[in-house]
Amino acid sequence: MRGQIPQSTLDKLMEELADIEHQRWSHWQRYMHSKCERKSDGSLVIPSELVGQWERQIATPYDSLTESEKESDRDQVRRYLPIVLQALGLIPNS
Repeated sequence: MRGQIPQSTLDKLMEELADIEHQRWSHWQRYMHSKCERKSDGSLVIPSELVGQWERQIATPYDSLTESEKESDRDQVRRYLPIVLQALGLIPNS
């Protein structure tokens, strides 16, 4: 498949997806920081209930997540799927 897609298209796709990944990561970090207790030295402490929740989610395969947890993951995919489909020529560029 790689030989069928021009390198310039792959390079553009990489940059577009990396931009979305940075946005996703930044959003997650803002969320995490908002849930933590900031100490006087600038460090952050994650509340134990969130640690428990996130550790459970980390250990849970996707197909065993709750429907709302799956929907959260789907929301993230919806952000970059159109870019992938456009790069593959499956939908027109907007």
